[in-house]
Amino acid sequence: MSVAAKKVVVVGQGYVGLPLAVRVVEAGHRVVGLDLDELRVKRLAAGESFAEDVPSPRLLAALNSGRYHLSTDYADAAGFDICVITVPTPLKDGAPDLSFVESAAQAVARYLRPNATVILESTTYPCTTEHVVSPILEAHSGLRAGEDFFLGYSPERIDPGNRKWRLENTPKVVSGVDEVSLRQVEEFYGGIVDRTVPVSSPRTAELTKLLENTFRHVNIALVNELAMFCRPLGIDIWEVIDAASTKPFGYMRFLPGPGVGGHCLPIDPSYLSWQVKQALQHEFRFVALANDINSHMPDHVVLRVARGLNTRRKPVNGSQVLVLGLAYKKNTGDIRESPSVAVAQGLQKLGAHVLAVEPHVDPSQLPPDILCVELTEEQVAAADAVVVVTDHDAFDYEMVERVADYVFDACNRCRGGAAERL
Repeated sequence: MSVAAKKVVVVGQGYVGLPLAVRVVEAGHRVVGLDLDELRVKRLAAGESFAEDVPSPRLLAALNSGRYHLSTDYADAAGFDICVITVPTPLKDGAPDLSFVESAAQAVARYLRPNATVILESTTYPCTTEHVVSPILEAHSGLRAGEDFFLGYSPERIDPGNRKWRLENTPKVVSGVDEVSLRQVEEFYGGIVDRTVPVSSPRTAELTKLLENTFRHVNIALVNELAMFCRPLGIDIWEVIDAASTKPFGYMRFLPGPGVGGHCLPIDPSYLSWQVKQALQHEFRFVALANDINSHMPDHVVLRVARGLNTRRKPVNGSQVLVLGLAYKKNTGDIRESPSVAVAQGLQKLGAHVLAVEPHVDPSQLPPDILCVELTEEQVAAADAVVVVTDHDAFDYEMVERVADYVFDACNRCRGGAAERL
């Protein structure tokens, strides 16, 4: 579906907002990418991308089109036709923190005009669009949602580094506070993605996103707990998963690992459990159990490494440990909520001298207490243990297996005699 060129404001130029902004530019619209991080805006404006989904040449093409303007000033939003809010929604003391969404809505409202459309993409709990964003927009603009301007919600489905499912070919769930708003939201996304999936209300779309991530969170917790039980039972969890995956129906493949990271899995299911507790006074027991299992997986990896060193008559305290990967996901530079960092820091707390290899993460985003080095035979030979926690394809696993005295692999990439797997 093609639409007439519009002025589109994308608030937030992170892992969600940047791919969206560039895709909207490619669809022919004029885009203002707003972000309060001055350094990020400066680097993006220079054509330096931090996201694998938007390589620097693609970013430069968007900039050179003359239709993509980066700014830290909300005044540049004036006259917008469509505004998409893609700001973070973290947890604070176990409760949803909507301060970024609220601040963005207040700022955008100053430039809201009749017949404009505002869309929230930030992950949140059901009713946020209708009960939080809408009142803010109305109070600060004097306009009415559904009457004077259009309002909707469309959950992001960005999977950083996924080369098969990208923004444009991933079905986009869309919603509006009324039928006219839904049509406006659907028309906009219909011009930038292959398929839209309209639903009856923003609260339905908001819960759709939480269901997707809670489903993954719970199933990853299941295989993580199985992995902890399989070793003492003398069973290889990876062989079990491979065998189960041959079933053509009734089974979906999930893999164990050192924990869960990124914004989605460590945070989003807690939004759902929080709202269930607040609105219905019930505990969402599946989420609580999954949180407990997945959040303790870094501790389990640290314990396994310590045991592995102990069987080789080496204490953790004083041992040199080489950690492969600090990003939360393979082949990406996304370090948000990364369990790999928790593993490295857990080993440090036990007295290990930890070095890390991380080819994808921007050096400015790396933890200051972890020294990063290149993956060389000398570094591997000098390590008492090599721990694979993020299985980037760039790593030379054959060399690691050949040279290392002891490898603990949480990702099933090393299968040699020196490797011990999760």
